[in-house]
Amino acid sequence: MLRVTFLGTGGTLPTPNRNPSAISINREGEMILFDCGEGTQRQMMRAKTGMKLNSIFITHFHADHFLGIPGLVQTMSFNGRTEPLNIYGPEWTNQFTKLLMYLGYYKLGFPINSHELKDGDVIDMGDYLIRAVATDHGIPSLGYVLEEKKRLGRFDKDKAIELGIPVGPLFSKLQRGKAVVINGRKILPSQVVGKPRPGRKIVYSGDTRPCKSIEKASSGADLLIHDGTLAEELRDWAVETKHSTSREAALLAKKARVKQLILTHISSRYSESTEPLLLDAKEVFEDVKIAEELMEIEIPLQKGTNLSFLSHPKPVFYNTPS
Repeated sequence: MLRVTFLGTGGTLPTPNRNPSAISINREGEMILFDCGEGTQRQMMRAKTGMKLNSIFITHFHADHFLGIPGLVQTMSFNGRTEPLNIYGPEWTNQFTKLLMYLGYYKLGFPINSHELKDGDVIDMGDYLIRAVATDHGIPSLGYVLEEKKRLGRFDKDKAIELGIPVGPLFSKLQRGKAVVINGRKILPSQVVGKPRPGRKIVYSGDTRPCKSIEKASSGADLLIHDGTLAEELRDWAVETKHSTSREAALLAKKARVKQLILTHISSRYSESTEPLLLDAKEVFEDVKIAEELMEIEIPLQKGTNLSFLSHPKPVFYNTPS
């Protein structure tokens, strides 16, 4: 399972129908939060995502992207959480985390670990990676790529039996890339296991102007979630405020050859109708939707494939050279 839930899809100003930015991704039961605007924990309750998340990734420190964190961590503490919470983000993440620990008359029942990221930094989560990507929003800001590692090739059970391999542990040994010996005959993994298959890939831009870094990072993505704040007629305002129009986001998606585009961070100007945004985008990219509150997108594996998972070690954080 790889499920995306849109908990907040509005622009800077919340509306009765749109919360500030927040996106939940559930991968095989492991939950990650990207941005956490005001009211996110209530949206999590409405969406029934649960609150057992290990990591929050902040794109930038404008209030509509992080003000939901103080209330969320207090609720987690009230509910008896003891496991550490990791907060990742751009410059100022460490200062924010320190302030968070002293905000209000309460004592958290769990530690919070902060991690400041820069363009190109990678967090190895075991079966998948999360990569930070520089964006263009006028302040320190990042987008994020969640990309699964290559999956093992498809195991040909019929071929294995034909070669005389008994059903059982030798199957998994071959699938792990190790040769086996049957009646003095060596059987190589390549004889029964297909080529490794690519995993799934999701990109979240956060607030940004269209930029080459996000375009490159989005190449071939299963899903691109991109800033689509304004319609093309307000492009000058998008340039001034360092946001994207829906058409600009669609052009980027087309260049990157993504499979699906979801536009989010929708300006309150479009509270009555988002049709202008959708029409602008569809002129250049057909497979596009406007994000709605509590909308869910499930990213499937390719038909007929099976997925073998590694164990889940603690996240490993790789810094790019300065």
